[in-house]
Amino acid sequence: MNKWIGGTLVVLLLVFLFAGAALIGGGGPQTSSACAATAVNVQTASAHTSIDGYSGDQLVNATAIMNAGAALGVNTQGQEIGVMTAMGESTLENITYGDAAGPDSRGLFQQRDTWGTLAQRMDPTQAATFFFQRLLKVPNWQSMAPSLAAHAVQINADPNHYTKYFAAAQAVVTALTGGQAACASTVSVSGDAQDLAQNLVKGIDNGTITGLAPDHLKEIRWIAEGQTVPNCGIDTRILQVITVAYQTFGKIGISDINRKCTGQIAGAGTASAHYVNGGGHAVDFYSLGGVVTNGWDANAIKLLRTLDPIMAADSGTGQADCRATHGDPVRLTNISRQFADTCNHVHIEVDPMGNEPMKFNVTAASS
Repeated sequence: MNKWIGGTLVVLLLVFLFAGAALIGGGGPQTSSACAATAVNVQTASAHTSIDGYSGDQLVNATAIMNAGAALGVNTQGQEIGVMTAMGESTLENITYGDAAGPDSRGLFQQRDTWGTLAQRMDPTQAATFFFQRLLKVPNWQSMAPSLAAHAVQINADPNHYTKYFAAAQAVVTALTGGQAACASTVSVSGDAQDLAQNLVKGIDNGTITGLAPDHLKEIRWIAEGQTVPNCGIDTRILQVITVAYQTFGKIGISDINRKCTGQIAGAGTASAHYVNGGGHAVDFYSLGGVVTNGWDANAIKLLRTLDPIMAADSGTGQADCRATHGDPVRLTNISRQFADTCNHVHIEVDPMGNEPMKFNVTAASS
């Protein structure tokens, strides 16, 4: 799955998720963490150039939504859902009228009188606070498709109504916050392969890092033990990717790393970043935060947006078609190659022929 084969072949898992596959590792507690949302300066938003057709007071209103979310502790994903919802309800304009379905609807979110007083609903910050208070009560909202999460709050006639606004909402939030670099900067990561592997083995042993058959977790163990097993190495940058994913979600499932080690010839075959140049230049995650991923769910998008600022240039990811089909395209910079792939995992790769380091300050190996 890479530029060496045109990025058009499909990386196939030899074992379909949970369909008779043997899990490597146990259960363990499910934990997760989220990147804190960033507050935005109103003056900066007001003076910002147009973003996907939104400008002026619309961006000021977007700022009010984002800051209300940040005040309640939602992450960047929540900010995007809030902005997306207001785009779908009012085009980010604080409108003073309703419609046939809701004559008493008002404001950015077209909230009816059961939400609060007219003054509260017409106040962008208070209206957004109402929205986020209800969103946070929706079970597993972060694992839902964005439009479905919004629908659980708004109860729109069409659950997918907001989907077409999600890309623009991402663009607005990214432009006004400068992306999620602050999220990635909170990750503590080593630059030493053995140290990285030893810390990951702790997760394998306590069941918060699991795998499928064939077993790729043994590749991590060998590195942790200082063993050099021919054709079973892992690119240090991929160990760093796994570490970031683990620290971000608290529980991850890995289905593929070095296919040359396990003799797998699938999908892109010997041209895959899993296989080429000794193998181990890619990782496939089948679950994030204890939830199976399909490449376009909220956790998959969160992972991509968390990794992108710190990845080496010319990195790649699969599932581009999965995200496009479900209206969740992600605009990435360092992960510049996005290609078609099966919708039952998230594929992350670095340039297997290059050695450009990741873009964060790594910590020294632990003593």
